[in-house]
This record gives sequence, C-alpha cells and structure tokens, in this order.
Amino acid sequence: MPSGLRSSPAIHVLRSTPGTVVWGHIPAGRPAALRIASGDRVCIDTVSHQGLMKQDPTLYFGEMGVSLQQVLADAVDIYRNVKRGEGAGVHVLTGPIYVEGAQPGDLLEARVVDVEFRVPYGVNSSGPGSGVLRNLLDEAAPKLIRLDLERRVALFSPAIELPLAPFMGIMAVAPPPSLAPVSTKPPGPWGGNIDFRHLVKGSTLYLPVFNEGAQFYTGDGHAMQGDGEVNGTAIEISLAPTLELIVHKNAGRGMKWPRAEDALHHYVMGMDTDLDVALEHAVAETVAFLQREAALGAADAYALASLAVDFRVSEAVNHVKTVYGVVPKRLLLGYRKK
Repeated sequence: MPSGLRSSPAIHVLRSTPGTVVWGHIPAGRPAALRIASGDRVCIDTVSHQGLMKQDPTLYFGEMGVSLQQVLADAVDIYRNVKRGEGAGVHVLTGPIYVEGAQPGDLLEARVVDVEFRVPYGVNSSGPGSGVLRNLLDEAAPKLIRLDLERRVALFSPAIELPLAPFMGIMAVAPPPSLAPVSTKPPGPWGGNIDFRHLVKGSTLYLPVFNEGAQFYTGDGHAMQGDGEVNGTAIEISLAPTLELIVHKNAGRGMKWPRAEDALHHYVMGMDTDLDVALEHAVAETVAFLQREAALGAADAYALASLAVDFRVSEAVNHVKTVYGVVPKRLLLGYRKK
C-alpha cells in the first residue's frame, strides 16, 4: 500500500481566497494552504484567469451579459487583493497542498475523482500573436460561451453544440528549488500547464516530487478542449475538482516527464520547445515504458510503439510543446510488472 494510504480516505475542502492562491507563478516552499495525509481527498475551488487580467471581473463579464449574481465573489476578491508578479504567467492556482511524507524522489499520484462546474459559462479568447496562427487575427477576440449543464453541452453557436469534458489545465507539484518560482505558462517535469484534455473524471496523473510535501497546485479550469489548444485557449472556466493525492515512495526517481492513465489507456509524455524534440522524448519514454511494463526488448518495444501507439500533440501554444503516446492497456494484458 502506498505511503500513508488509508482504506477510507479523509475528505477536505480548500477554498480559493487571496491567501490560498498564487497568480502567474509556481513557487517552492510557500506556506501550506492545506496539509493532508497520503490518500486523502480534497475538493478544491479554483478561479479562471479570464476576467481578471485587465479589469474587475464584474465589469468584464457584465459587458458580456453575465449577471452580477453569476460572477464569483472569490474571483473579485482575488482580483482586488492578489498581485501578479512581473514576467509571470496569467493563471491563478490554488495551493499549495502539502502531502505528509512526500519527499524528493517520490511520485505523487493525483486521481481525478470528480470535476464540478462553479459557473455556467466560460471564455475562449484569442487575438494578435495568440496560438499557432499568430498573424491570423488583427484584434482581440474574446468569446463568452454559455453552458447547458443539464445536457452537458457548450452552446458555441445556435448551430453548434460541443460536449463538455471538464478538466484542470494545470496540475503541478512545486518545481525543483533551483528553478522555483517558474511561470505558470510553460509546462515541465513538475506538470504545470500541460492542458491535457484526458485528465477528466476517472483519470490519474503521475508527477515526480521535488520538494518536501510535494506542494501541489491546481487551476486553469477547462470546460472542454481539443488536442493542441491551437488558438491559445480552451473554454476557460472556474472549476472545483475533487482529487485524491497519493504518495509512492522512491517511485519518482528517474521520471523525466508527467505520465497519465484512464480506464483504457496509458499516456506517456515528452516536452520541449522544439516539437520534433518533444516527439523524440515521447517516443523514447513510450519505448522505455513498454520495455518496463511488458518485459520487451528495445527492438520489440520500438516496433510495438510504431504499430500500436498513437502519438499526438496535446499542447502547441505555451512555448514548451507536449507530445503524448496513447498506449492501449490491452497491449499489456498477460504481462506482469517486473
């Protein structure tokens, strides 16, 4: 059983307040917003950065037709009382959550138990210099998108409805002390802004631990998104995920990048500012994963990766690109872990 894991997990609630959030950076060593045991569950309020960047969110959303009653009070409080650091990213993160017993070299497992909506609307925002086609638009193009939460669809237009699949764009542990604080914009081995659309309810993210307590943060809620997030944003929204955080002792040593899984697939990631290099990292990690999990030699693992694993771009717009391999779990049936 992983370190400190109990058969009946305790459940905590962490609100988003000026004292429990950071804006634009992921630090190491910040006082804990919450301390939990390994295996505990936490329902975490988060606030989207959309509506907080240039004006009071009541004005920003009011101009888009959102009633004052539907603007989150904690978003207004954070806008008025939390400052974004110079050169920092845009995202508001709730945390850190210290997980008792976590030490550098361990692995933190973050199980997504649920993801709840806090508001029935979100924003997709693009403009000059944004996304993959940086020269496509001549002016800012924020788009408010209403949600039908009963039917679980986003009302993109009168003719287009999109199925909701909420997930957290950022889940992270504190980065190595030598690098901290880091901007929330580019992802890294600590997780961060991976914008990985498969991290919906029922999935799991694995992160290597670099600091005592792991120091977990989350934010940047997305109502749904396609691979690549090519115009620079998803449906950005304030969400409340419930996560179960579990420490695995010494299991993070040698782990280069985050890894994830759901009921049907393992997801093996690679990152770099160069998309070709990110692909190389993802393929190398997938081959190593298949060697380890299916007891294959390098040649067979490489062949299987070519025959049965799809490689996709999950993130193309945050300076550091992310490529991931989709490994069907059926490939590993009949094999026992070494």
